[in-house]
Amino acid sequence: MSDNWIRIIPTTPTWAPQIPNAETATAYVRSLFTGPTASADDVTHSIHAGVAFIDSGVNTSSVTCSACGKVTDVAWVFDIIDERAEDLSQLDAAMPCCGASANLNDLNYDWPMAFARFEIEVMNGTRDGYELDVTELDHVGSLLGHSVRQVLQHI
Repeated sequence: MSDNWIRIIPTTPTWAPQIPNAETATAYVRSLFTGPTASADDVTHSIHAGVAFIDSGVNTSSVTCSACGKVTDVAWVFDIIDERAEDLSQLDAAMPCCGASANLNDLNYDWPMAFARFEIEVMNGTRDGYELDVTELDHVGSLLGHSVRQVLQHI
């Protein structure tokens, strides 16, 4: 059986909230998946020791270079992640298509992927409007004290 995750992360990979803020934001997200037409197997948060790769599972297959517009196989990104597995805090890399410097966290993936020290995870969430909308993401960001984005993962 496969699982779907909504992973809500700060826009800055190295940023992490204070524990009370993380708990309040997680409780808010949990409330979005509670009710007669909403549910989730689990809603939790994690603060990683270092920057972690937040992938989309089987969804992502390509990345578009922001400098030249060429589409590149996402395997290139995975190779860099493997090379830097001990420390993902340095995310700049030369694009294979044109050599332009790019930040892996800011590339245009066909399904968003990112890097983060903190995340709120919703496992198998169901409700009207599966992912969080802009207003909900803004509210999570205000509770945490930092802007957020989401990555949808299917594994």
